[in-house]
Amino acid sequence: MISLLQISAFAALDNLSQLAVGFANGSVTVIRGDLINDRGAKQRTVFESEEPITGVEFRDGPTTTLYLATTGRILTLTISGRGQGQPAKNLEDHGCGVGCMTVDSKSGDIIVARDDAIYTYGVNGRGPSYAYEGPKQLVSVFHDFVALATAPKAEPTSKPSVLRRFVGSQANDLYRTSTFALLDTDLKYVAHTESLVAQVRTIFAEWGDLFLLTLDGKLFRYHEKTLVQKLEILYQRDLYVLAINLAQKAGVDNAQRNTILRKYGDCLHKKGDYDTAMQQYLKAIDNTEPSQVIRKFLDSQRINNLIEYLEELHEHDKATVDHTTLLLNCYAKLKDTEKLETFIKSGTNFDLETAIAMCRQGGYYDQAVYLSKKHGEHDRVVDILIEDSKNYDEALDYIARQRPDVAYPNFMRYARVLLEHCPEETTSLFIDYYTGKFRPREDVIVPLPQAPSGGAASAVQNLASFIPLPYRQATTVATPVPMDSQQLALSDRDMATTGDDQGPPEYDVPKPRTAFSSFVDHPDQFIVFLEACIKEGNMDEKNKVDLHTTLFEVYLEVAASKTGAEKREWEAKAKTLIHGQDIPMDASNVLLLSHLSGFRDGTVLVREQQGLRFDIFRSYTSAGDTAGAIKALRKYGPEEPQLYPAALAYFTSSPKVLEEARDELDEVLKKIDEDGLMAPLQVIQTLSTNAVASLGMVKKYLSDTIERERKEISNNRRLIESYRTETDAKRKEMEELGTKSAVFQTRRCSACGGSLDLPTVHFLCKHSFHQRCLNQAGNGDIECPKCAPTNHNIRAFRKAQEESADRHEMFLDGLQRSRDKFGTISEFFGRGVMAAPATE
Repeated sequence: MISLLQISAFAALDNLSQLAVGFANGSVTVIRGDLINDRGAKQRTVFESEEPITGVEFRDGPTTTLYLATTGRILTLTISGRGQGQPAKNLEDHGCGVGCMTVDSKSGDIIVARDDAIYTYGVNGRGPSYAYEGPKQLVSVFHDFVALATAPKAEPTSKPSVLRRFVGSQANDLYRTSTFALLDTDLKYVAHTESLVAQVRTIFAEWGDLFLLTLDGKLFRYHEKTLVQKLEILYQRDLYVLAINLAQKAGVDNAQRNTILRKYGDCLHKKGDYDTAMQQYLKAIDNTEPSQVIRKFLDSQRINNLIEYLEELHEHDKATVDHTTLLLNCYAKLKDTEKLETFIKSGTNFDLETAIAMCRQGGYYDQAVYLSKKHGEHDRVVDILIEDSKNYDEALDYIARQRPDVAYPNFMRYARVLLEHCPEETTSLFIDYYTGKFRPREDVIVPLPQAPSGGAASAVQNLASFIPLPYRQATTVATPVPMDSQQLALSDRDMATTGDDQGPPEYDVPKPRTAFSSFVDHPDQFIVFLEACIKEGNMDEKNKVDLHTTLFEVYLEVAASKTGAEKREWEAKAKTLIHGQDIPMDASNVLLLSHLSGFRDGTVLVREQQGLRFDIFRSYTSAGDTAGAIKALRKYGPEEPQLYPAALAYFTSSPKVLEEARDELDEVLKKIDEDGLMAPLQVIQTLSTNAVASLGMVKKYLSDTIERERKEISNNRRLIESYRTETDAKRKEMEELGTKSAVFQTRRCSACGGSLDLPTVHFLCKHSFHQRCLNQAGNGDIECPKCAPTNHNIRAFRKAQEESADRHEMFLDGLQRSRDKFGTISEFFGRGVMAAPATE
């Protein structure tokens, strides 16, 4: 049985298997047994001390430890398990009052309330302490709170008479009030505090609430507010840090936590603490509408905070096109190139189109080029290098490094600009592409032999690591090498010693005509391009025609802009281009170009090749070039007789021309007369057209012509007389054959030459034959063998005349080609062409 000493402390395990009772005399008794079923129990005094016991608490676990509190010490005693039977261990040389010791069931720590603070004790000794001054009467643990009841203050020795008269007998109660408080030791804040008129007798928890019993018999019930209610109270008091900690301790989700952070940021922004406010907005960025924050920092003085927020948006992949634009504008406004480059190269997600556009707008062309290259925007890279940074060499080099399908549209789009600033390199690129030899340019690294030590080694180390090397396949990557194996890239000229066994990449070679418009205002480069394409030779006929025709035209244009020897040099090139028989050019194009450019040699050459000699002569006459006309007449006159009548008309067209061609006029008249190219009347009509030639100039021609005509008339008259005589004789002979008998006096056979004997055959042609010599079978008509061939020819000729009488086209053709028209008509009249058709 427990002694009747005054009990000062009491503790029990949850299963009531052990009880600990502390006495005011300093002893502690432990009772073990089945107390619930009253099956007996054992008690044993486990600790004795001269100081009264003020508190006992169990800490259950592998070993059951009993914490003891006296007025002067805190001790631990193992009452079961390992270490049982050992003396009590002193934790601290400070005790506590009665009722000021309890245990936290969640953590197992012992909580001791003293006048200066609240202390915790664990297995290894004292833990953290929380300052809270004031005399403590009772302590208890409720959920996460420590409940404290403070004893009433001592009454003052002298009470103010005024206060006594005002409140009467209740004045003494003001000095006997107790204080009740709920503390959150983790978050270090006072959750609740109030003053009670009566002293607190005990504090206990039941049904999820906290109950407080006072000495006057009143029972107070305290219900914990919900988390939302707690947060609203903290918001009203601007205790956002505490609200954040409370929410974090309660394990709220990120959305609710970010709401608190945003509210905290708004509060700090109102107070002018912009930097700290931005930190809160950054923490709540996942669940915050960016526009709400951005509007608060649009002031130019807060641009750094705005940049920080926008960067975080991009880092969280929450930025839009407008956010990217705003951030780049901020960088541009601050002229912070370093941050801009860091942002671009950081790999942060952002809208590429917007970033490039803003970099170009702000003048950060290198950054725009970097972004475009990084994302494979080849067209935009070239666009920036040419239109913005005006770096034409780099643009051309970049184009030359791309695949054919990428390079072609880019250098065609900016061909004129590149030809203006990089004529030779651009022309070379055109030639390579249009001749099928284009290869993407690559950096090639060539290892050097071991350099000698000293100055030579230093010189080698100072050489460039990489030099662009054109027209290499992408088989090597330009990467740095250790200093002990120096490398040097070859320049373009050194490339001659480094062949590439691999052929150019396959691509569809465009038609040369597609490049012609790019060379406007660049004739020198255009000529180089055309000559190189023609020299290549492996093109179809249509492309060859385009190339030759265009090159001929450019030659003439350049020649037109030159004078003297240079002009003759370019005209000689043009003439060489069209010289020959198998020229892939259309004659009409050459004639047109030569005419427009005043290139007479080209006109003459082509017309000569085409057999257009009359056109050549006419070109000289139309240009008033009498010397050229005379030269053409002498050269082509024998083959083209019609040139002489034209020359006659030209030589007598004006006094000036007649003066220049005076000596040649006689030759022309002589040729016309000899070949019968014109009738005398036509000559007279031609000379009288312009009234330039005088009678004296053609006197000899006229006299010779008249004399010849007279002789011809005389000859014709004699022929006519002879024909008439012959005709009359023939008619008379025919008449005699038909009316008179013929006498045959021939004695020898005309066939064998022998003497005639009977039977004999006589013909009217005076030929006689033995009948046996004729070999004539049957009774058909017999014809003289001697006259038969002649008669046969006459009959064939007559038959041909009769057949040709109906072929009027033959008559017209002969008349057109004949020089003597009247003679031709007479001839065909004799053939019966104009005879009346026979009637049956």
